[in-house]
Amino acid sequence: MAFLNQLHSQLGLMSWPLIICSIITLALWLERGLTLLWTSLRGEQEKRRLRRQGLSYPDRDAEASVSIMLQGCRLLVQHQECSKAIREDLAAVWLQQQRSRLHAGLRVLTLVGVISPLLGLLGTVLGLIEMFKSIGASGDPVTPTLLADGLGLAMSTTAAGLLIALPAIAGAQLFGLWADRLLDRLTHELNRCNLHLEGLKVGEAA
Repeated sequence: MAFLNQLHSQLGLMSWPLIICSIITLALWLERGLTLLWTSLRGEQEKRRLRRQGLSYPDRDAEASVSIMLQGCRLLVQHQECSKAIREDLAAVWLQQQRSRLHAGLRVLTLVGVISPLLGLLGTVLGLIEMFKSIGASGDPVTPTLLADGLGLAMSTTAAGLLIALPAIAGAQLFGLWADRLLDRLTHELNRCNLHLEGLKVGEAA
């Protein structure tokens, strides 16, 4: 509580909006980082387990996997009687759903990164207005020390806004690149699975 009171005394009216922005940034960093890390590692573990069992892809009766990579392959296996074009359309719709899932929260991070410096700048302007009001209402002479203290207090909100914006924008970009890389690997694996199923159909027809 003392820490929050100290922040409020340093940041003024913009203290709570900036605190909320910092909490949102931290929460999304943790959530996106853990989600993407789990998705990446779990997919590789499931693939290695299948290879040890001598299987390329899960069969249609396999239990639902926690790995989204194997979930997509299982979806194609369950529709292996369909034509290759239909399976490709099915995979495209499923990939779009996974794209939305992997990119969840990144727009919010970007929005926080844009809003935070503006909140800091607004806090600085309000702080300067209050400082000049108090100087105008005071009959004492204006000293450099008084100006330095007032300006330092007002500029602290801009610094706080920038400190929140930098990790928010960086996180949105980095997590977006990470999610796109996972989606590229997922698309490649689904294409391989589709070709594998098509080869099986050709072999059975022959």
